[in-house]
Amino acid sequence: MATLPNPLPKLAAEPSGRSLGLQLPPGSLIDATDDGPWHEPLLWCAGRAAAPGNWAALGSPAARLGLLPVLLDLNGGQGGPQDWDLAPGETSYPGDHDAEDVLAQCWPEWAVERAGEWPGLAAPLSLAAAPHVRAAELADSLASGRSWLRDPHLALVPARRSADIPAAIGWSGPANHEEDVARLCAVLRSWEDRFGIRVVALGFDHLTVSVAAPPTTPAEAGAVAAEHFAFCPDNVEEDLEAYARDLTGERSWHFWWD
Repeated sequence: MATLPNPLPKLAAEPSGRSLGLQLPPGSLIDATDDGPWHEPLLWCAGRAAAPGNWAALGSPAARLGLLPVLLDLNGGQGGPQDWDLAPGETSYPGDHDAEDVLAQCWPEWAVERAGEWPGLAAPLSLAAAPHVRAAELADSLASGRSWLRDPHLALVPARRSADIPAAIGWSGPANHEEDVARLCAVLRSWEDRFGIRVVALGFDHLTVSVAAPPTTPAEAGAVAAEHFAFCPDNVEEDLEAYARDLTGERSWHFWWD
């Protein structure tokens, strides 16, 4: 996978990150994968639980270095990221995939029976907030304990854009649905462009994104719901119309793969 130069190795000699212009709390560099240690750190993870304000205080300056923030759940029942069977060596590059092709291929025969033929991509929507502001708001809310995260810690990942974070660490959360997470990251890239999403939180098999341009009408929500159904079929337990109603005006989207 093509990536920017990774600044994380510098933290091995200087954990505070001062030479990079950062003021990091105690934390650890993680290089564990399903195939042994990676040749360089995949991410830095704070040693203390995240608190409101951490995202803006640490994430914003780190982003200027190519280190993007994400909240990780270290107590979701499967341990922390060092226990998640990360597989960066088996992950391709998100830019090599087309979002509509991925979603159309993920639209299986049983989806046709439930929701009809693949309807195509939803139209771009208007921003209701700046994407980085919406992401920080969501991160603060998640860090306050009002979420599925049991023990959220702020992590920094070397990635070109927020949508690439799962691929950059070789996240295997959706493996039962899609083995190469970069293909789903191509969809996340498209959602960045059309809906102003940012990847804000990851667990072993959970993903939460902020949404700066949510659907505001039933038609818009229905079009987005179809993409969610292809992206993460496990999310849609009821009928698609009921799921779409819950998306209207929603500032965050949460996905879980069985």
